[in-house]
Amino acid sequence: MKPVRWGKDAGSPLARGRRPAPPAGGFTLLELVVALTLLALMSTVLFGALGFAGRSWEGGEAKAEASASMRLSEGFLRAQLEAAHPLRMRKVAEFPLLFGGTSEELRYAAPLPARISGGGIWYYRLAIAREGERSRLTLERTVPDVDAAALPGFDGADRSILAEDIGELKVAYFGRDAGAAAAVAPTWRDRWDDGHRPPLMVRIEVVPRRGLAWPPLVVALRQAPESGCVRWDAAAERCAGMS
Repeated sequence: MKPVRWGKDAGSPLARGRRPAPPAGGFTLLELVVALTLLALMSTVLFGALGFAGRSWEGGEAKAEASASMRLSEGFLRAQLEAAHPLRMRKVAEFPLLFGGTSEELRYAAPLPARISGGGIWYYRLAIAREGERSRLTLERTVPDVDAAALPGFDGADRSILAEDIGELKVAYFGRDAGAAAAVAPTWRDRWDDGHRPPLMVRIEVVPRRGLAWPPLVVALRQAPESGCVRWDAAAERCAGMS
């Protein structure tokens, strides 16, 4: 009988009963590289989506702010022009109305809004003020001296900013030529210098540097120039005297 030898040889009972050891846990280098690449791609996509959402939010806020500014400005201008007053110069030849303008600016007399203290009739000028790269839609106002020998200017006038970053202001006037009879059909024109009567309507168009143009503002003016005159010549439709 042969003795049983215990040891590590292949024929021993220990060797015959031992199972192979399982492989060590973890990732291979290739799997790690693939995982990191996918993570980088996902991070890039997520960052881009967040940036796009942020830009969209900021753009929406800017559009909402511009729209609100537009509505407030147009509402204010409509109220001002509908309340335009036929104020006349007392010591200037032919007693002209304080109303006139070109395609780039509008001048008129109107009372202050009720929310502003001070009262009285003020002289206004609507125009674009360009200062370097800035261009603002402004409304200047001053107290006119109707007893002066010349039309009032706007040096040192108070200024309100109605809108920022405005590219163009276009003003048009609907009316007849100075001295034309009432039977003559009125037309749109780009300036108004008739000192005896105002136009029938005024159209204001504002074009921002960026974004859509404002909806045209069309306002019908008061047609009572005789109310600012002591002696009114109805046949000639002009003021014949202020005293």
